[in-house]
Amino acid sequence: MSRLPFELTLALRYLRPKRRLVSVITLISVIGVMLGVAVLIIVIAVMSGFDQQLRGKLAAYTAHLRLEARDGLLTDYEPLMATVAQHRSVRGVTPYVGGPVLLKTQPAEGSPAFHVPSVLGVDPHSQVPPVRTLLASVRAGTNDLAGYTFLVGENLALKLGLRVGDPVAIYAVSQFDRWQQSREAGSEEVPLADDFTVNGVFSVGFYDLDALLVVCSLANAQDLFAMENSVHGLILALDDPARAGEVAAELIATLGGGYQITTWYEEHASFLESVMVEKNLMYYLLFFITLVAAFGICSGLITFVVQKTREIGTLKALGATSGQIMAIFLGQSLVVGVLGVTAGFGLGVLGVTYRNAFLLFMRRWTGFELFPADIYHFYELPALIIPGDVLVIAGVSLAMCLLGGLIPAWHAGRLKPVEALRHE
Repeated sequence: MSRLPFELTLALRYLRPKRRLVSVITLISVIGVMLGVAVLIIVIAVMSGFDQQLRGKLAAYTAHLRLEARDGLLTDYEPLMATVAQHRSVRGVTPYVGGPVLLKTQPAEGSPAFHVPSVLGVDPHSQVPPVRTLLASVRAGTNDLAGYTFLVGENLALKLGLRVGDPVAIYAVSQFDRWQQSREAGSEEVPLADDFTVNGVFSVGFYDLDALLVVCSLANAQDLFAMENSVHGLILALDDPARAGEVAAELIATLGGGYQITTWYEEHASFLESVMVEKNLMYYLLFFITLVAAFGICSGLITFVVQKTREIGTLKALGATSGQIMAIFLGQSLVVGVLGVTAGFGLGVLGVTYRNAFLLFMRRWTGFELFPADIYHFYELPALIIPGDVLVIAGVSLAMCLLGGLIPAWHAGRLKPVEALRHE
C-alpha cells in the first residue's frame, strides 16, 4: 500500500495515462519547463560571470583611484604621495603620465602603419598592484623599460605587425596642437617624433587594454609630453576596491577642494551598469519561456480534466472534497514542474560547463564568431553560477507551473458528481 497521500498517488498515476495524446502533452510540458530553466541558468550565469570577470580585470589592471589637480598638472607631488599613503585603506601610491599618442611603425619594407593608442608612463620599479600586475603580464620580450623602450598590448602588436625589437616613432598629440599654434603665428615648427623600441608585448586578457595601451617609463612619458618633473596624477591602489567611493570621499575631505579623485567604478560606470541592466532585463525576458511552458501545462491539464470527467464525478460521489480534487491536478503540475526544473538545472550546468567548447565548435563549423572579443572585451565566454540566482529561477519556474495548473484544477474541483456522471 502506498504511503503517499492519495492525491499525489493519483496525480502520479494520471501522468502515465493509456491515451498517448495526454502522454505526449505531458512530455512536451516537461521539455518546455526544462528548456526555459536551462536557458535562464546559462544566460544568467554568463551575465554574472561577465560582470565578475570584468570587475576583476578592471580592479587588477587599472587604478582603483586616480588623483589629479583641478587646475592642471601635479608638480610637487612627493609630499602629496606621502599624505595619501597614510590613509589606512591605501595600499600603494605611484605617479603616472598618460594621454593619447600617434604611433607610427617603421617597417623594413612596405608602408608604415599608424594608430592612436593611449600611453601610460609609470615608475617601472613601483610595487603598486596595477603597475606591478601590468608589468608582470608581459608574454614576449621583457618588461624592462630602461632607455627609449616601451611595452605594447598583444592585440595592438598583432594589428600593426609589431614584434620585440621593432623601432616605432611616437608623436604626442599635444605636439600637433603646438604645431598649429606655431603655424598661426607664422612659423613652421614641425613636430618631431621620439624613436622608441618595442621591448615587450603584454596580454592582460582584457581586449581594451591589449588593443589600446602602450606602456613606457615615467621619465620617457614626461619627455614625450614636455612636462619636465610634473605628472598628470597619482595612481592609488586600495586594500578593497569595492570601497573606492568611500575612500575617495575621505581623501577629498583631507586634501581639500584643489584635487579631484576618480574611482575605477566611475571611470567605467556606463559599461558596468549596462551589464547589470542587461542581466536584469534577461531575467524578465527569458522568464517568458517558462511562462509559455506553464501555458502548455495548463492546456494539457484542461484536456486531461475533460477526459477524466467521469472519474472526477466518481471520486466526488465517494466523498472526495473539492480541495482534494484540486490537489490531484495541482500535484500533476507540481510533478511536471519538478521534473522540468531538475532536468533544466542539469542541462543548464552542462551548457555552462561546455560553453567555450560549443563556441569553438560553432566557430569552426560556421566560420562565425559568436563571441567577438572586440565587442565583449574577453577572449573566452565567462560564466558564474550563483546559488541565489538558481534558487530564484527554480522557485519562480515552479510557481509558474503551479499557476498553470490552477485554472484546470479549480475547474475540476467545481464539478458536481451528478452533472459529471450525467455528462458521461
